[in-house]
Amino acid sequence: MKIAIPKERRPGEARVAASPDTVKKFAALGLEVVIETGAGDGVSIADAVFAGAGAAIADDEAAALGDADIVLKVQRPLFGDAEEPDELSLMKQGCLLIGLLAPLANRADADAYARHGVTAFAMELLPRITRAQSMDALSSQSNLAGYRAVIDAAFEFGRAFPMMMTAAGTVAPARVVVFGAGVAGLQAIATAKRLGAIVSAFDVRAAVKEQVESLGATFIEVPPEEGEEGETAAGYAREMGEEYQRRQAKVIRGILEKQDIAICTALIPGKPAPVLITEEMVKGMKPGSVIVDLAVEAGGNCEGSELGKVVKKHGVTIVGHANVPSRIAVDSSALYARNLLNFVTPLIDEETKTLNIDWEDEIIKGALLTRDGKVVHGAPAEEGDG
Repeated sequence: MKIAIPKERRPGEARVAASPDTVKKFAALGLEVVIETGAGDGVSIADAVFAGAGAAIADDEAAALGDADIVLKVQRPLFGDAEEPDELSLMKQGCLLIGLLAPLANRADADAYARHGVTAFAMELLPRITRAQSMDALSSQSNLAGYRAVIDAAFEFGRAFPMMMTAAGTVAPARVVVFGAGVAGLQAIATAKRLGAIVSAFDVRAAVKEQVESLGATFIEVPPEEGEEGETAAGYAREMGEEYQRRQAKVIRGILEKQDIAICTALIPGKPAPVLITEEMVKGMKPGSVIVDLAVEAGGNCEGSELGKVVKKHGVTIVGHANVPSRIAVDSSALYARNLLNFVTPLIDEETKTLNIDWEDEIIKGALLTRDGKVVHGAPAEEGDG
């Protein structure tokens, strides 16, 4: 069986879906690994290094994908227009496509996979169960994005993070607030604390209070109404009612007036990101403050953020970098490659070295997007743009 790793072609994507370590392990499973030339350029992995790990190097994408049984991608394939290649057309019918396919935001893509006869697995759809933790690409990428968000904030900030006692005087510590205490938010908290900032955090899920405080941050709490839950059964943040949002806005406004940096990480799966920082709140922040909006690709937690740009509004720098995991591509690629390895390994029969997929397995059913010419996952098949 042949497993292919093409070069990523979406703008700004430096990651790659394999590492020399995972190539060796795929080869040990009995798979032929083919990597398109230059696939590792964005993470400084030369073709020769992949070849030394046991991969064959294909001259172009068509050669890599043409007869592949499994295709590993970081981002969803391009469908082709006047200026783009049609990656999907290069894949043979019946192959497995595995990657971060963003199915909730790009529901029409699932129809294209189905029409082409591709069996697609979206890594974002993996269930949040213990067995799937080593495959959890959302967590591995969000973890590094949370770290990078603080580094980007420090770069834009005109002062130091820690308190410094010097002969010339004392430098006060920076005050950082983190909105959203999921994987990215918790890593942002930990990183800001390591840099010496005074950190606080807000989340609608009361259950994360203990995690926030264990990292040395102050938890900002807005109690929900009786019977209102801030957390879904899957552990994600839930969209709250209007009364809660009104009280939340009042608290956030007061908090922001005292902060130097705000890191926004709040997301609701399948829906636009909740707006937590309004333009009026930005106006009330101290001149020179910095906001990093990790949710900008989903519409943004801050009204003033702009996708792919760093802008200054009302004296506040608002950072809206797209695809933040790609800004730390070496480590994010290595972790993502292991996620894929851990997902693919159970699909391979140890004796026959062929696919042996348990279609009733909870992980398979959760991640499966298309099969046998049909969209089979409930969420992407629903109407609406979500």
